[in-house]
Amino acid sequence: MVQHAPALLRIPARLTPFAVQKKVMLEGLALVFREALEDGDFAFLEGRWLKVAVRDLGLCWYISYRDAQLVVADQIAQEDVSFSGDCNDLVLIAARKEDPDTLFFQRRLRIEGDTELGLEVKNLMDSIDLASLPAPIQFLLQQSASFIHQGMQAPPVAKEVMNAH
Repeated sequence: MVQHAPALLRIPARLTPFAVQKKVMLEGLALVFREALEDGDFAFLEGRWLKVAVRDLGLCWYISYRDAQLVVADQIAQEDVSFSGDCNDLVLIAARKEDPDTLFFQRRLRIEGDTELGLEVKNLMDSIDLASLPAPIQFLLQQSASFIHQGMQAPPVAKEVMNAH
């Protein structure tokens, strides 16, 4: 089921109007990065664009920082750095069930463009204290990631039982 869930979500995700996606993204990012936004930690993204693509859902957003606020767009002239991965892998990264570097070397996470900017984005993501998120979001993220992680594991091999007659 875990491997097929993104295929089931692809059509509803694509039919969701960008205005709704943008609102959800901005509210979610503001919640997750509240402290970083208050501290001005996104200044490195001022005038630059980060592309985030969920390959198997066919979704893509461009994120920047302007006037001390995050900005989300559906189209831009040119991104500076791009992060892309499949839905399940991105959830596992968000919940810290998988290491982004490991997925990068397995070619499950792609980072293209300005590598220095990509490293700054990765470091900012790593600095998030998941315990500071509201309890319902922590619970949903951890439960989803656990479900995905278990579903992506190879099925256990049946052990041969020997009779000792």
